[in-house]
Amino acid sequence: MYASAFITAILAATSAAARAIPQAVQSSQRQQAAAYYNPASGGGSMLDDAGDGYGEPLNVIISGWSSSGVLNEDGLINWARSIGFSEECFDIHLGGPQSANLGDGNGSVNQTVELRQDYGNSGIGTCAESLIGGNHFRLWFQNGPSADSGAAFLAVSKEEPVSEHHDIVPNGYDIGRDDLVSAALGSTSFNGVNYSTTVQNITGLLSAGSSGINHGMLTPLIGHMHHSLCSADIAIDGTVALLEITIE
Repeated sequence: MYASAFITAILAATSAAARAIPQAVQSSQRQQAAAYYNPASGGGSMLDDAGDGYGEPLNVIISGWSSSGVLNEDGLINWARSIGFSEECFDIHLGGPQSANLGDGNGSVNQTVELRQDYGNSGIGTCAESLIGGNHFRLWFQNGPSADSGAAFLAVSKEEPVSEHHDIVPNGYDIGRDDLVSAALGSTSFNGVNYSTTVQNITGLLSAGSSGINHGMLTPLIGHMHHSLCSADIAIDGTVALLEITIE
């Protein structure tokens, strides 16, 4: 009852005023040598480190051939808002950050930011996602000295509500990826910036199956317990969505 009342209140409130568009968001097309580099080639991984011996798949890549105004933190947040994601509720994050090694010479680094589905309210809508669940993603930029593509690697997944400890829904990694891609394709806009996005599906970067994948299928043997005591794992299909985003 209290959660329902809180959701109603925050979604009825006036959203925060949109931030001024950083100059970097309005930049021109970036010309990189590669759209991305395979992290494994530099000793990295297409699974992040969730801190429990498992990882979440980096199942979306924003190409280094995208407009440079997207390939920085402010620019990517503005694009994300154009497809229904925003920063965390009042910038509050529960739990520690996850890390990833993109094989670019930077080693293992913490996530740059975590963004959540905002349910149509870019100011405070992510408070609803924190309560009732939805899509979210973490991101890292591949910008180290040995593999500087400028690409952004995203770990996207659809999660359960807080009452279910934000576990990933069954098939939630593939569902989260597909929902994000569906929202992004074509033309979107936010805060006066217009985007055009295309997608290419990449295979061979991630292995299909559940080996090493974080979270169980919400069927624990005894109550809500650790991944290793779950009766089944969430499998992935091994596909990575490569998005190329152009600021028009």
